[in-house]
Amino acid sequence: MQRSRIFPLGISVMAMAVLFISGCEQPEQARAKAHAMQATPVGVVTLKSQSITLTKELPGRVSASQIAEIRPQVDGIIQHRLFVEGAEVKKGQALYQIDPAIFEAQVSTSKAAIKKAEANIANTKAKLERYKNLLATKAVSQQDYDEAVASFKGAKADLLTSKAQLQTAEINLNYSKVKSPINGQIGKSEVTAGALVNANQTTALSTVTQLDPIYVDLTQSSSELTRLKQAISSGHLSRDSKQHSVVKLMLEDGTTYKHTGTLKFSEVTVNPSTGSVSLRAEFPNPEKLLLPGMYVRAKIIEGVKDGAILAPQRGISRNTKGEPTALVVSKENTVEPRVLTVDRTIGSQWLVTDGLVDGDQLIVEGLQKIRTGAPVKAEPADSSLNTAK
Repeated sequence: MQRSRIFPLGISVMAMAVLFISGCEQPEQARAKAHAMQATPVGVVTLKSQSITLTKELPGRVSASQIAEIRPQVDGIIQHRLFVEGAEVKKGQALYQIDPAIFEAQVSTSKAAIKKAEANIANTKAKLERYKNLLATKAVSQQDYDEAVASFKGAKADLLTSKAQLQTAEINLNYSKVKSPINGQIGKSEVTAGALVNANQTTALSTVTQLDPIYVDLTQSSSELTRLKQAISSGHLSRDSKQHSVVKLMLEDGTTYKHTGTLKFSEVTVNPSTGSVSLRAEFPNPEKLLLPGMYVRAKIIEGVKDGAILAPQRGISRNTKGEPTALVVSKENTVEPRVLTVDRTIGSQWLVTDGLVDGDQLIVEGLQKIRTGAPVKAEPADSSLNTAK
């Protein structure tokens, strides 16, 4: 009877031991299981450093590369207008004809004066030769010979004067045709046939504007220019002189101009009223799409930044101080906050200069379900779970 009582008692002791051991292991497993269940799935983007070309948009105005106001250089009556308003004209093309009659008469008079001067030279030369021979035999006085020499020299001077007068008359006759000094598009005419015009009058007869190529005058703040120069001198930015001169243009409607321009020069002085520096770019304009006075925006290349970190904007927020912040996945798979320093936006991303490094896992999805220090399960943002979105 005693054996039968001991056997059940042993079984009971062993069962209690197993239950005790199981009871000791259960809390740790439960905690591990609970921790795993509490890890919130989030979508992350793994950041990678890269070299990027930094650009800057600047406001600008279109201006003509050349403008010529057409004015007469002689007095007279306009006989004919020789162009169609709004048409393309070439350099040297006649635009107006001023009555040439008086200038043709001046040319004829000057030619006659030349003939007379040449005849006078022949006469005085022959006389000088005779006096030279007579002087040797004392048939004429030294004074008579000297007067013959002076007459010959005077005749040659008269010829030079007549030739100069002919040249002036021919220039005035040429000026009776008012010509275009440049290639371009001519505007409306301010005078008609029969109008009296005067040399160098203040009112222009018309205006010729060269539209191809065309200029775009840009403005950049002096502070931005100083910052850019400091970044280049410190080595934070590198510059390719060929790339730096390339300019792209955005039109008033937001479209991109199909032709690429070239940066020609930058002013060396700052406008004291605006605190800005002027830059000029030149663009081809064969379609005449760009017109003087148009407002545009130009994109210029500032330089190349090596080892740049670009972070999606949707993963960046701001704290109560206005500082940009981000949440990343730490090595322990928990949420780690970062305070950032950003430079600018590039497309849909921020250029981060401090706070994020190569290899960081930036949380971009599931941000509303996590807090600092909370366990998370990182998954690529493009394939993250619906619960993380």
